[in-house]
Amino acid sequence: MEKVRCDHAFTFKYSERPQTYAERKFEDDVSEDVKQRRLEEIITLQRQHANERNERELGSVHTVLIDGPSKKSDAEFFGRTDTNKGVVFPREDYEKGQYVRIRIDDCTSSTLLGTALETTTLAEAAETDTIVA
Repeated sequence: MEKVRCDHAFTFKYSERPQTYAERKFEDDVSEDVKQRRLEEIITLQRQHANERNERELGSVHTVLIDGPSKKSDAEFFGRTDTNKGVVFPREDYEKGQYVRIRIDDCTSSTLLGTALETTTLAEAAETDTIVA
């Protein structure tokens, strides 16, 4: 995890899958407490990495496809960058399905927070976006 530093990770406690070789041949000898502790360590580390990567986006401008209202407020929209990062920004007069240039002003470990600058098209965006690696 330290080497790859993922933006997202789908993590779960280990559980045997029914009718697999492992279920038939091996005993699950790791306690639930240890499984839970390991999962929590992985989640904490992944959140730290994601937050560090999102902080590098501050000040950059991305083209965002508006998916619809944010989960927390109808006064905000949620969309995604071309790198699949979620962005929340004030709704204003924009509409679902539009492409909007968004300046990234803040973040959490899971979401970029921004300000809409203007509507755009994909062709226009290719010429103007600032991409942060």
